[in-house]
Order: sequence, then C-alpha cells, then structure tokens
Amino acid sequence: MLEPGKTRSPAPRLTRPEWALLFVLMAIQFTHMVDFVIIMPLGHRLQNELHISTEQFGLVVAAYAWAAGIASLLASFVMDRFDRKSVLLTMYAGFGLSTLFCGLAPDYEMLLLSRTLAGVFGGLASVALMAMIGDVFPPDKRGRATGAVISAFAVATILGLPVGLWLTPPFGRGAPFIVLAGLSAVVWVVGMVRLPEVRGHLDAPRRHPVTEFLAVTREPNHRWGFVFTFFLVLGTFTVASFIAPVMMATNDWDESQLAWVYMAAGSCTLLGTGLIGRLADRFPRLILFRILGGGALVMAIVVSNLPPVPLFVAALAVSGFMVFAAGRMIPAQAMMLGAAAPAVRGAFMSLNTAVQHLATGLAPVIAGAILTKTPDKKLEGFWMVGVVSAVTAVVSLLVAGRLKPVSQHVEAAPATSRAQTEPVEEMQPTSSPEPAAAV
Repeated sequence: MLEPGKTRSPAPRLTRPEWALLFVLMAIQFTHMVDFVIIMPLGHRLQNELHISTEQFGLVVAAYAWAAGIASLLASFVMDRFDRKSVLLTMYAGFGLSTLFCGLAPDYEMLLLSRTLAGVFGGLASVALMAMIGDVFPPDKRGRATGAVISAFAVATILGLPVGLWLTPPFGRGAPFIVLAGLSAVVWVVGMVRLPEVRGHLDAPRRHPVTEFLAVTREPNHRWGFVFTFFLVLGTFTVASFIAPVMMATNDWDESQLAWVYMAAGSCTLLGTGLIGRLADRFPRLILFRILGGGALVMAIVVSNLPPVPLFVAALAVSGFMVFAAGRMIPAQAMMLGAAAPAVRGAFMSLNTAVQHLATGLAPVIAGAILTKTPDKKLEGFWMVGVVSAVTAVVSLLVAGRLKPVSQHVEAAPATSRAQTEPVEEMQPTSSPEPAAAV
C-alpha cells in the first residue's frame, strides 16, 4: 500500500493491440455520446417546432436515461452469462436503428418513443463496453483505458455536436440522427471484425440469477458505489441538461453560434481527459477525484449564474465546467471498475449503470421543474439549478471515501479473461493487484 501523498511507480505502457481495441470502443462510445448529448442543444428548436413545453423537453431527455436505467437493472441478472462481444454488438445494432427512428420521428410522441428505445439499447451497450474494459485491462492500465473511452465524449463535443448543429438549419432537426445512424452501421461492421471475444468470466461458478443479483446488492462496497454514482451524475446533469437552451435564450444565439461554444469546450475536454487519464494511473484516485470534483462544483455555480456574455466568455465557462465534470469521471470510473470482483463485474456495472441513468433521467426533470419561461422566452431560475448541482456534488465528494478496491487475490482473476482475449498475445499482461491507495 502506498503511503498518503506518494505516487506509484511508472505504469506500463499500453500495447498496440490494446490501443487497437480502445479505438474501436472509443468509436462506439463516440456515437453513443453524440446521440445522448445532441438532444440538449436541439432543445430550443424542438420546443418551437414541436410546440412542447420545458417540462416535456425534460421528459424527452429523461426518457433516454430512464429506459437505459431500467434495461441495465434487468440486464444485471444475466449480463455475466454471455460473451461481452456478443452483448455489445447486439445492443449496439439496436441502438443504431433506434437513432434512425429519432431522426424520422414526426412528432413529440414518436420522438419520445424513439428516445426510449435508444436509451434501452445504448445503455446496455455502454454497460458491456465498460465491463469489457474491466476484464481486459489490468488495474494499472485502467485509468488510461477509461480515460481514452471517456475522451470520446470530448470528441463527440468537438465534432459530433457542431456538425449536428450545422446540419440542422439546412436539413432539419432529424438530420443529425440519420447521419449518426449511418455512422453507427459502419462502426458496427468494424466492431464485428476487430473486437475480441471476452469469455473468461463465464468460467466462474454460477448460481440462480436472483441469488447472484441479491449477492451483488448486499455487498456494502457495491452499495456505496451506487450512492456515489447517483450523486455524482445528478450533480453533473442538472446543469448540463439546460446549458444550451438557457444560453441560447439568454444571448439570442442560434445553433451555429452555440456550435462554437461546444467545439471549444470539447477541445479543452479532450486535452484534459488525456492528461487526467495518465494521472489516474500515477496518483491516488480518491485525491485526484476530489480535486477535480471540487473544480466541477465551482464551475457549475459559475455556469449557472452567467448573465448575457460574449461568445468567448461562454466558451471559457462551459469549457471549465466540462473539463472538470468529464475529468472527475476518469478516476471515478476506474475506482468503480476496481470495486467489484471479475465474476460479478458485469452485474455490478449493469446495476451501477441503472443508478447512473436514474440520476441522469431525474436531473433534467428537476432542472425543468425549477426553470420558468418568461413572456419574452427567457429561462429563469438557472442559478437554483446550480445550487442543486453543488449540493449533490458535495455528497459525492464525501461518499467517494467509502469506496474500496476489491481484495488483491480476487482482482488477480481477470488474467483468465485476458488470456482468452484476442487479438494477440500482447494483450495478455500479467494482472497486478490494485493497491488500496488507488482509491
């Protein structure tokens, strides 16, 4: 165990096959994140064209998250009984079709249904993706692997959101979703060819699914993880869900102007996540998380209290918020992956994803209930949303200290999974126990 304040020895480098795997996973996560976040900056247009209220728009955002949460909860009963690749590709195919339906939806009801289906399949694909990372990568590489996948959010913000917003005025609100569905089809084919089978977890002895489910929920460390995730995500998305509509209404911007804000913020986030991913494999993750979490708390207050400002000021504020909010997820996710034994990691991550999506769905509903639209179509009350975000962020900072890594002899088990994971022998590093100081 490392003494407090001391860093670890240099972490081993990621091999070429490991990077090849990560690029495929990043592409899947990129399309998933673009689909998830593109609805938010389109909120102003959707409210006007479909004649929906702020509360109804909040439900459109929440439907995706709630559907993903319920699906992840049900999947926790069986997630560890199938090969990770099969689950990932099956769910990703459903996600691509659901995204296409979002682009073709003619009214509010069909859009709500399509977002619900996209949430079901996209949420389960994300669970399988993160479980695969936990199975394939040893503890001393998980920070960088997790950071690489999370950086797909930044790439989605740099490329996906601006392109989607620029496509909208000439081609309509459905264009971003239709283009994204086509890109998802291409990524699916690449995944079919390049993703390895991950079956080592199937060798673990199995009990009845309900018995295993209850065992996962009874583990105190798992329960602290669920509480941690809930408040962490709630603190992010109460503010993030309405940044775009509030800024557009406050400053009278259109989608093209907002695209520049997201491009700047995404560029900063991409640089930040790359650096933070390396730091997460060198420094105690709990300390790193609390530093970044404190920064996210401050920036949530700043963003939620912005008056009408020039474009570059908004870009700086949103960039700061996104760098800290996305950055803290890297040590947080690495901590979560190390908190469950490999044999139940899929079930644990499924339940954790269900909690995450519950919070993601609840956040816009809370924010939508707080915000009010004035006669001149401005949105008031965003500062109160910032207060809610700050309070929940404080809770996550406190609860993070209760999360502990799985014992060393249990964590050594993923070597079996990696030994059965292709593409080549280079992807078979010897599993090293995760130090307790990691979290």
